[in-house]
Amino acid sequence: MDQMKRYAVYFAPRPGDFADRAKAWLSGGQALPGLPRPAAEITTDPRRYGFHGTIRAPFRPGEGVDEAAIANAVAALAARLAPVRCDGLVLENLHGFLALTPSGCEAALLELGAAVVEATNPLRAPLGPAEIARRRPESLSSRQRALLDLWGYPYVMEEFRFHLTLTDRLPEAEALPVLVALQAYFADALPRPFVIKDLCLFGEDAAGAFHLLHRYALTG
Repeated sequence: MDQMKRYAVYFAPRPGDFADRAKAWLSGGQALPGLPRPAAEITTDPRRYGFHGTIRAPFRPGEGVDEAAIANAVAALAARLAPVRCDGLVLENLHGFLALTPSGCEAALLELGAAVVEATNPLRAPLGPAEIARRRPESLSSRQRALLDLWGYPYVMEEFRFHLTLTDRLPEAEALPVLVALQAYFADALPRPFVIKDLCLFGEDAAGAFHLLHRYALTG
């Protein structure tokens, strides 16, 4: 496969029931009881990115940085970082979109996120004007804007909030029935404990779709 236009470091579940259900949901083919609209109409954005939790947001590789260099850096990072163990996952409405969020591991997640962002920062190209504008800098706090300038993304370090997105942003009247339907759908598949065991390197192809390129176990 040709070099991707952007790369990201995500959590993606290992094969199993949890991963299968999430993939089936994002495929848009699940006709769950109580949905106000077909699943395909409310999963457009997460379908493009695949089921994941962002650790390092997508970035363009810097000058002279190829996929092998990025892969080697992420592999080395995974070899020195330990897995993160959380109590479980909770389905939440995050300002209009529904996502699974971990509980019982906030400090460890912040440490993991900071380590990944710091280690991968030398690999990325500086943000261009269009990339900065896409983050709506006028809507960011002064701290978030500083993080954007320093690390290429505003929601890192103490602003990092790990989540697994399941829907597009929904109208208020639709959010509750979709949440109820998804709670039932995932009820017996959510891992407990929830453990982040890997760093997953994803790439964005020319069409804008993201692909899992490598999975590196956290063995530190």
